[in-house]
Amino acid sequence: MALEKFGFIVVGDVFEQLQGTDSFQMSVVGIRKPKEAIDVAKKMVEDGIQIIELCGAFGPVWTARVIEATEGKVPIGTVTYGPESMPGLFKVLSS
Repeated sequence: MALEKFGFIVVGDVFEQLQGTDSFQMSVVGIRKPKEAIDVAKKMVEDGIQIIELCGAFGPVWTARVIEATEGKVPIGTVTYGPESMPGLFKVLSS
């Protein structure tokens, strides 16, 4: 099976953007709080998204909650940042 539908959830502002080609679609959804990802991820699974990626703001606790809420129906991963990126990441997210 080829990857045809990919989802990305980012914490920031609320928006939804769909992009793609005839053979690949990407859904990007912005939310304000990590807990909102649960409903978004469930909807993505219902819509046939095959893989969901979460932005680095989720961390292991919220990633686990999203996986549990979607009953493991699709792979869910989280973007991670190495230690060298932490000062810059903190600066952006704390402003």
